[in-house]
Amino acid sequence: MKIPDSLADIGKKRIEPYPVEGFVFGGGPEKPKLMLVGEAPGETEINNGIPFSGRAGEQLMGFLDRIGLSREEVYITSAVRSRPYKWGEKKERSGEIIKRKYNRTPNQREILAHAPILDYEIEHVKAPIIVTLGNIGLKRLAGREKKITDVRGTVLHQPVQRLKSLEDSTFSWTEKSYYLFPTYHPASIFYNRSLLEHIHNDLDKLNMYLNELKQGKEH
Repeated sequence: MKIPDSLADIGKKRIEPYPVEGFVFGGGPEKPKLMLVGEAPGETEINNGIPFSGRAGEQLMGFLDRIGLSREEVYITSAVRSRPYKWGEKKERSGEIIKRKYNRTPNQREILAHAPILDYEIEHVKAPIIVTLGNIGLKRLAGREKKITDVRGTVLHQPVQRLKSLEDSTFSWTEKSYYLFPTYHPASIFYNRSLLEHIHNDLDKLNMYLNELKQGKEH
């Protein structure tokens, strides 16, 4: 499934005032085995247009393999569709100091700018469960009071946040309840390797839940 080009154009226009670059569409089937919601694309993703195709994407593919799924069976998206960046300095081997762009966490204004895109995907992608990767995806859908350290590895059944209107900057709750499964972002293990064990435990719980869903459909 792909969002309408007109909606993508709205998203690109709304995020113009902020320090971001590029635009990456979400991707996957309309009825996936699960839906994955990350934070924002990085440098690799804006260059090839494929969500989660950089270093974090390599980790994510390994996580999917652990629960017996492939990229083609899931829908992958993020709270923000452009790459938020900040300028920094890097020292080359020659000793030359050059300026370059580094990834950063999207801020609330950027999340609001692309909220209509994720709202559309949540409504139209028929996934049995939505896996939020990291705090940004979790708070965007489940509310800002939710913390990944408190709810990771558990199934939440609740309404999700939806932008009230294109002209508004506040969220309201959907009438429909969704199944959410929060876990850490794949990139988190680059900074804290000990989180890998927690992610593996979460994935094992997710796999059990998916198997229970499958068995329920078979009976």
